[in-house]
Parts: sequence; structure tokens; C-alpha cells
Amino acid sequence: MFTIEHEFDSTVITLVDEGDSPIQEDVTINAFEECITIEQLEPHTDRVQKVTLSPEQLRDLAAALNLPEGVYQLREMRD
Repeated sequence: MFTIEHEFDSTVITLVDEGDSPIQEDVTINAFEECITIEQLEPHTDRVQKVTLSPEQLRDLAAALNLPEGVYQLREMRD
């Protein structure tokens, strides 16, 4: 399950784990104009872990999910 909320300066997506036990903590994705942050509570330390991606890194991650093993570089198509 996931939720989508539009805030003043970002879109917030929360991913809720509904899988079999052990269930993972919720993942919160904040999409800002200049970066994307991914946050998840680390229950052992009770601290939120944060990863920050550039829009280009997010684009590459989305493409990588559907590609076989290898090394790739995405390029813009020009007319």
C-alpha cells in the first residue's frame, strides 16, 4: 500500500510494507524540484536514515529496475 500527498514544496509518497513477517518500517519519499529524499526509521537505533538522490539518479534507478546486468549510461534523444 502507498499514499501520495502534495505539500507546498514537494510530493510525499509513503510506502507501507504489507508483506509477510517480518514487516519493514514505512519508507517515505520526498520529491522536491532539486532532489529526492528517501527516509526510513531504523528501529534498532530509533533514528531515521536518509538518502538523497538527484533527479538524474532517480531517472537512472527507474531505468535500472527493468534492465539486465551490465553498465549503462542514459542519454537524451535529440531531433
